Amino acid sequence: MEKPKLIVFDMDGVIVDVSRSYRDTARRTARLFFNGILSEEDLPDPLFSLTDLARVKQAGGLNNDWELTYHVLSLLLTKVKMPADGPVQSGWTCHAELLSLCDVSGLARFLKTTTAPLAELHNRQPSPDNPWIVRMSEGDVGTGNVIKQIFQEIYLGGKLFRKTYGIPPDCHPGGGLIDRETLLIPISIFTSMAEDHLLSLATGRPRAEAEHALSRFSLEPYFDMIYTLDECLEEEKNIFEKTGKRTSLSKPHPFMLDAIARNFSEKVDEWYYVGDMPDDMMAASRSAYPYIGLGILHSTPDKDALQADLVKAGAADIISNADGILNYFTSS
Repeated sequence: MEKPKLIVFDMDGVIVDVSRSYRDTARRTARLFFNGILSEEDLPDPLFSLTDLARVKQAGGLNNDWELTYHVLSLLLTKVKMPADGPVQSGWTCHAELLSLCDVSGLARFLKTTTAPLAELHNRQPSPDNPWIVRMSEGDVGTGNVIKQIFQEIYLGGKLFRKTYGIPPDCHPGGGLIDRETLLIPISIFTSMAEDHLLSLATGRPRAEAEHALSRFSLEPYFDMIYTLDECLEEEKNIFEKTGKRTSLSKPHPFMLDAIARNFSEKVDEWYYVGDMPDDMMAASRSAYPYIGLGILHSTPDKDALQADLVKAGAADIISNADGILNYFTSS
């Protein structure tokens, strides 16, 4: 009897359309970050397009959309005259100090001269090191991480933010962009695939946010195993306690894919990972198991560019849309 295939899915951009949730949250966080700064009124709103943001995300090396937001703010601040000395304070005090010391008129002029400011800045300086952003991204929500807190307030909305973190929102009490998310792969496709194969999920989302999406779209019955950011962070903590060394187990590290594969090692003899980012394909190729990386294009505004990036990162095949996933495994 032929063994089922193990098919692991990424969530964002693969199962769930996050272009109007996570991606727009990153953009809105960047704009809200500058509220109250000198010459704020000169800044365009929005600061940049989602297509421009997607180009930077697709460049790889950013494990989640918090890190994407830290990176975006670091890029934007290269166009702001900064204090020579780094910040002494952290958290909201650091944020208030930065707003009082800077003028964004130069940044505003730059943003109005190009249609792809982020991509242009990223190409010039892929890893800008800004001590102010470092200080404001330390800790977690409620313990000093200003940027992550702004992001989570916008993404979750006031009610869900309070429920998640046990504190009231500071700057965005309204509705959350999480409610904008839509399903990219119809349930009928998961129903058909689950009849013959084992389906799992490996996502950079926190577990609570992954489970929220699975519950909202009634997808829980289709996935035999779920690995999220929480499992990565837990194992990173274990490694640190044992060795004193800090490491990142988020993609492109294959930790999640290896862990899932180990649980099904006797049941399957083919392994697949369906993702939409170069880091997904790199994780598949670095796994101890012979995962076949399948790149999917249905959530990107620039399919040609993403396809080239996915192939370069090791994608064995490219799938255009949700129907293509079903067709691939029906014919393979």
